[in-house]
This record gives sequence, structure tokens and C-alpha cells, in this order.
Amino acid sequence: MKANVIVALVVGLVLGFFGGRAATGPGKSSDTGSVQAANAPSAPTQAAKPSRQADPTVFKVPLEDSPRLGNDEALVTIVEFSDYQCPFCSRAHTTVQKLREDYGNKVRVVMKQNPLPFHPRAKPAAMAALAAGEQGKYWEMHDLLFANNRALEDTDFEKHAQEIGLDLPKFKQSQTNPKFQQIIDRDQALASQLGANGTPAFFINGRFLSGAQPIENFKAIIDEELSKAETLVKNGTKPGQVYAAIIEKGQARAAPPQPAAPQQPSGPRKVEVPVDAPVQGEKTAKVTIVEWSDFECPFCSRVEPTLAKVRETYGKDVRIVWRNQPLPFHSHAKPAAEAAMAAHEQGKFWEMHGKLFANQKALERADFERYAQELKLDMGKFKQALDSGKFRARIEADSAAGTAVGATGTPNFFINGRQLVGAQPFENFKQVIDEELGKADKLLASGVKPENLYAKIMEAAANAPPPSEPAAPAEPPVQKIEIGKAPVKGPDNAPVTIVAWSDFECPFCGRVIPTVQQVEQEYKGKVRIAFKHQPLPFHANARLAATAAMAAQEQGKFWEMHDKLFSNQRALDRASLEKYAQEIGLDVGKFKQALDTDKFKAQIDADSAEGMRVGANGTPTFFINGRTFVGAQPFENFKKVIDEELKKAQGGAVAKDTK
Repeated sequence: MKANVIVALVVGLVLGFFGGRAATGPGKSSDTGSVQAANAPSAPTQAAKPSRQADPTVFKVPLEDSPRLGNDEALVTIVEFSDYQCPFCSRAHTTVQKLREDYGNKVRVVMKQNPLPFHPRAKPAAMAALAAGEQGKYWEMHDLLFANNRALEDTDFEKHAQEIGLDLPKFKQSQTNPKFQQIIDRDQALASQLGANGTPAFFINGRFLSGAQPIENFKAIIDEELSKAETLVKNGTKPGQVYAAIIEKGQARAAPPQPAAPQQPSGPRKVEVPVDAPVQGEKTAKVTIVEWSDFECPFCSRVEPTLAKVRETYGKDVRIVWRNQPLPFHSHAKPAAEAAMAAHEQGKFWEMHGKLFANQKALERADFERYAQELKLDMGKFKQALDSGKFRARIEADSAAGTAVGATGTPNFFINGRQLVGAQPFENFKQVIDEELGKADKLLASGVKPENLYAKIMEAAANAPPPSEPAAPAEPPVQKIEIGKAPVKGPDNAPVTIVAWSDFECPFCGRVIPTVQQVEQEYKGKVRIAFKHQPLPFHANARLAATAAMAAQEQGKFWEMHDKLFSNQRALDRASLEKYAQEIGLDVGKFKQALDTDKFKAQIDADSAEGMRVGANGTPTFFINGRTFVGAQPFENFKKVIDEELKKAQGGAVAKDTK
């Protein structure tokens, strides 16, 4: 049981911490680190002075000799880490072009190369762009590569080179220049140092913004930075020195993620393959990968190119088995799973699977029917399957089976029974697959028939002794956590205080709310709970929701608004917030004014900065009497720590009474 809890914790941490790193990554990929909030505390507006302490909201991002577009005296510098084969980068490129139109000479763009390893044509494209730069045409090639990011072969590069008037022989020769490989290596090392592990990633005057976000999110930061930069100029800083002055106090590198130890594949477990499960590959394959996945999960989508590379690399030696694990906070995941199984009934599971992952933001009933038509399914049979809930029991059985073996998050893989958690790189899959191929060859050589190989491996897994429990990690230090002006519920003299850093748009924060409510009920009078804000930069509405909660707090209704926001995490726009204010009986005029003036910015910024200082870099993070407790953990885990703290408090009371 403990092993399952540990696995669940790892998954929660991976998703909670690395989700922001990747363009969906950060993750995942990213999917995928510490949080550098897009709307974190503003940098000082006075002329730069030496400081002993780094500004936690700004990074030192050197420009070096990277391609630049715009005026060197621009007050805002956007450094972009990008990949020419990444579809999210292509989308963000359009946003950057619009920003340049809107801000003109006030903004300059600096490009860094970060071709991701699972995009095979990304690095050649980066080399082509840098080779064009040798002839003064970097940005012309850059625009053509993004405009044609599905056509990135060498012949395409040559065609673009001719279009923009390059010396073609010189261009072709330059493409293999080792200097460009060194530039790419340097840029990628910098990206890793800064925590920008996915693409696209932006640093706006040193402030990190991850992913292809809406233009409004860029403009919010740019406008703040323009205001700060203009103040610097008024105080005597030359425009051409503004960027250096702002990043002077910045961090040189991102804080490491909290879970320091990388997840390793577990010992083998018995993992069943249902006879009617969707499968790619033959039953006689030497290695069987059973995947529990969710069509709405961005990390599941991110790992698909890796699985495609696995199939391409290993051919008939590997088969992949799909099992459903739609997570409860993904409202479209279960209907999507039903659509996939309805397509499976007609022999088109993998085709539907591809459609669903390619269109993760379009998972409504009408979308499923459109995909079914495109796949030429029997529409009457498909609709009837969805209407009747024909495959719900099957999906629930998959989910329960996944939970039983520890696949409580997604994606989760069992490679001949050995668990590998998360959207891990191809090299991690390869290591386990190669080991299992060696074992399989020995079994086949001993006389096991290929069609019985997986059953034999599972028989051995079922009879294997349970894995020894890992050594208990060192107890984290107890930290002094001030409550300050945070909203609080529970008695002031409660022996246990839980301070939560949370984000109203974070699905893991929403998932833990029923657990926190259970804690309140079970420990009534013994626990008080304080709420602090940590709106993550990749959650577009999180900061506005935090402001709404504090505006409700001003009128004595924080917890009522808190519950509304977590109950409606997909509706956190301005109009929805005003509707909730009316529903809980606030003075709406006063509420609107608080939002219009960003009245609680200082408190939200202070919460966020304090959270980063004490290690609450992801959400949710709790401090139970100062003890760090990370993630949407089950009630039993809260109970264990709370009971320990209550025991300490009772011991202290007894000692005091006997003096």
C-alpha cells in the first residue's frame, strides 16, 4: 500500500511541478521546476543599486550574440527559447509578430535555439536559420520556417534560401558549420539552467512566461515592464542600459524541483492485458507495454511522439496496450474514452486515438461525431454507443485495475510489468525495453513459446516477493510560517495550523478541497486553516481569481468565494467572477472597483514571494505546524501528520501541567 502512495505522490509532484515547464510542456512537458509567476512581485522601479539578494521574480538571461529584432534601446526585451518543429512555437510566433506591431520600437525580440530531441527536424531547421543569419537573413528564414513547419526537409531549406536571395552554395556549406552546433548547445544549456525545459518559453525583461499563452498575458507583463523601465529612464538610466539594470538583481538559475530523486522503473508487477483491449503490435512481441492514459491529459499527449519512436525503433519486438484512466478533474476525459472505445468496436481505435490527442481542446460530443464521420464509422452505431453508455463499465474496470497496480496518475506505463511513471524521454523507455529484451531472449532460448512469453513473465511477477520498502526520507525541517493577513478559519487556539499555498485554477488544488473539508470535519476545533496565494503563471485566470477572493475577503466572504471558485474552475473570467459576487451577496460595485484597481496586488505578490522563499513553488503546498506537505495527497496522509502534531501538543500540555 505504501508503494502505491509513493507512486501517487511522485505523479502528483511531477504533474504539479513540471506542467508549467512544457508547452504542452513544462511538460511534459510538459510538460513539466519552480514557479516563476508571470504576475509575480514587480521589480524595483528605482535606478539599479547593488543588492545582496537576488530578485526571485526575474532571471538573468544573457543576450550574447543571439539574433535580435528591434531597437537596442527598446525598454522591453523578450528572449524566446523556441523549436521550429514545435506546433506551439509556431502558434506563439504569430503572437510575437502581433506584439511587435502593437508595441513597435518599445519591444525587441531575441531568439534562442532549443530544438527538442523528439522533433527530428528541429535541429536542422535551427542550423538553417543560423546559416541564413550568416548572410544577414536570419529573421527572413525564421519566418519561413514557422510558416512551413510541416515542411522542414533539406530541400525545403534550400527553397527558402532561394526565396530570400541567399548565396545558395554558401548557405549549404554553412549549415554544417560546427559553430552553429555550439550555439545550440549553449542556448540549450542556458534554457536548462533557467528552468525553460519546454518550448516555447519566454523571458520578458527576465520574467518567465511559459507556453503559447494568449496575447493578453504577454501584454499584462509588457505593460508592467514598460512602466518600470520608464521610471528607470526618468531616474537616469539610459534606454540602452535598461535591460542590464533590470536583470542585474535577477536569479542566475531556476531553483531545482522539490522531488530530487528521479523516478525509476519498479520491480515487475502482474499486469493483465484484457482480450479486447486496443493493441498495437503482436501477441508474440518480446516486450509488452501496458499504458494507462487520459485523452485530456497534456502529459499523455506529450508522450505520444515518444511511443511512436518506440514502435519505430523496436518494430515487432514491442506491443503497446491501451487502458483507460480518465482523471476526475478532466471533465472531457471520460466521454473521450467512450468515443475511443466506440471507435474500437468498429476497428478504428487508434485512428480515433490520434484524432483525440491531436485535438485536446475540442472534446465535446459534436467533436466526437465529427471525428467519427472523418473516420467513416457507422454513425448510428457510434451514437448509440455513446448514448447508452455502453463502454462506461469497461472504462471504470480499466481505471480500477490501474489504481490496483499503482497507475493512479497519467500517463503510467508497465513495461513487461515494470512501472514507468510520466511523460519520460525515449532514453528512459529504451533502457527498460533493452533490459526486458535480454530477459525475453533467455526465456525464448529456454523453450518458452513466443505466444506464451508475456504470460510467463506475468507468472514470475505474480510469484515474486514484494519489493522492500524504500528507506524513509529525512524529516523536512519545521519552518516558521507567518499567517499575517491570510484568510483563516478555525479557532485561534487550535493546536494544529495548516497554511495552504494554492491556485484557484490548478486542478490539483481543486482535487484536494474535499480532503481539506474532511480534515475540518474530523478535527473540528483542533485545526485552523490559513489560505495564501500562489497563482501559477501558466494559469491565465488564476491571478484574477485570487484578486476576486481577496475582494470577497474585504467584505467578510472569502470562504464563500473560495468555494465558488473551486467549484467552477473552468469559469474564472471577469463576468463569471462578478456573477459569483452577486450570488454570495457582495456589494458588487465595491467588488468591481477592487478588481479594476488590482487592489490586492501587493498581498498576492507578497504571498507568492513568501511561498517561493519557504519552498511552496508548486501548488498545492501545505505547511502543517510548519512541516512541508506537498501535493493533493489523500486524507490518510494528512491524518498521519496531524495526529503526530496533536500528540506533540498534548505531550507539551501534560509536561506543563506536571511542573
